[in-house]
Amino acid sequence: MTTADGDDHRRLRALVTQVFTPRRIEGLRPRVEELTARLLHTLDEAALDAETGASAVVDLREHFALPLPMAVISELLGVDPGMRGQLHQLSNLIVSTTTSPERALAANRAMADILGSVVVRRRAAPGDDLTSALLAAQAEDGDRLTDRELVGTLLLMVIAGHETTLNLITNAVRALCTHPEQLALVRAGKADWGDVVEETLRYDSPVSFFPFRYPVRDLKVGDTVIPRGTPVLASYTAAGRDERAYGPDASRFDVTRRPPVRHLSFGHGPHYCLGAALARLEATTALAALFDRYPDLALAVPDDDLPRHPSFVGNSTETLPVRLRPETPQR
Repeated sequence: MTTADGDDHRRLRALVTQVFTPRRIEGLRPRVEELTARLLHTLDEAALDAETGASAVVDLREHFALPLPMAVISELLGVDPGMRGQLHQLSNLIVSTTTSPERALAANRAMADILGSVVVRRRAAPGDDLTSALLAAQAEDGDRLTDRELVGTLLLMVIAGHETTLNLITNAVRALCTHPEQLALVRAGKADWGDVVEETLRYDSPVSFFPFRYPVRDLKVGDTVIPRGTPVLASYTAAGRDERAYGPDASRFDVTRRPPVRHLSFGHGPHYCLGAALARLEATTALAALFDRYPDLALAVPDDDLPRHPSFVGNSTETLPVRLRPETPQR
């Protein structure tokens, strides 16, 4: 779907949106809340120092920001829990700039094989998951997704359905920890968690660049002409800091920014992200519950020391070490 345009794209998208509906997404809310509560319950255990039993440092990205969207998209698609770790590893290889072309291609094929097995199982034993619904979806003329198209759609949903939300939650926590005055505004009721999510999407987009796009005609941008067919990388991160769009304070994180923030983090036009509502649901739920349970949560290292995620697609850090509670002074 990401590389199709025109009638081909409309056909694929129409079949998918037939079953991936706002109602289905909203129906996931109780499960997202349940999974969030369960992960927060295990965070304390993950943060315990094995020797002293005292609360120590925990990687919030690994233990919270990752497993939540991975569990949600896996359950939505009917992917068995035992496959989730491998799917994330393969997904990470596909989007990483440290992966060789040969290894990335192998990871793509391995991921397609796993998801192909999901399709086979759901065809034999349909359930109430999205994969079963996609298998049954058809247009008025009887058109259906081919097996190749279905596997490609599932692969897109797994990568886009967890890598981006993982980065969104990570980036939002970083922004709030490094801008405590903004967190205070949320707690004072001067902004809500939806405002936090939208400002994070603008200020520190979870996607840096979309994979290459190709103009279908010569395109003039400023004084530059981009010839038809030239590979182009558009930077969502740069767009979010554009002073022409957001004013001279575009580089400032401000959850009270008005009018309501507009951004390109979910794309634009016919290719607007299918999962935008789900990402917003997961991120707002996660952030509200996290800071409610751990009001003193803080980064365990300076923000500038956090290692960057090696990807030109994803924009975040590789880890997010935090202290859930203030460090107890040693006596």
